[in-house]
Amino acid sequence: MFSGGSETSATTLEWAMAELMRSPVALRRVQAEVRGALMGESCVGEDALKELHYLHLVIKETLRLHPVVPLLPRECQGPCRILGYDVPKGAMVFVNVWAIGRDSASWGTDAEEFRPERFEEAADAAVDFRGTNFELVPFGAGRRMCPGITFGLAVLELMLASLLFHFDWELPGGGAGRLDMVEELGMTARRKGDLLLHASVRVPAPNP
Repeated sequence: MFSGGSETSATTLEWAMAELMRSPVALRRVQAEVRGALMGESCVGEDALKELHYLHLVIKETLRLHPVVPLLPRECQGPCRILGYDVPKGAMVFVNVWAIGRDSASWGTDAEEFRPERFEEAADAAVDFRGTNFELVPFGAGRRMCPGITFGLAVLELMLASLLFHFDWELPGGGAGRLDMVEELGMTARRKGDLLLHASVRVPAPNP
């Protein structure tokens, strides 16, 4: 439980930062939103997270492209036929969450691109990841949906907002286009290489 909770949040946070470093426009927008909403504050409070609309879109788009668990195992409860295939009762099947989130039939020709603004557009504005929209299921759906979704999202929002509020970020040597985005499958679908960034303190954290 501890490893599942900590590694999933850390993995998603790293992917979010990596995508933002490759998308300077998105980085500037989300950073401006966070700093504007928290103007005059010394740290990010939980209450302020409700105002961070674009931050939520960044997280949603990150989960679409980089679901922490790319394959969800499920056991067939009864015999069924899907797309011409007979699936017997008790068979173990895997839901390919990674492929679903990049399906051009659902997400258009730019399905492989990191574009949080897609969730502001009419076609995708109502799409959510809480189990009712099957084109976006990073936490699963139904009775076997991840029970820690609410807590996990709150932790992720707080961590990402804090990083964007307190620090300015840049890649070593510049050049956002050269960032390696190769994945490695373990307990989670994490980055194969470590994400190395330069952080410059902008808003000092309060003294303990």
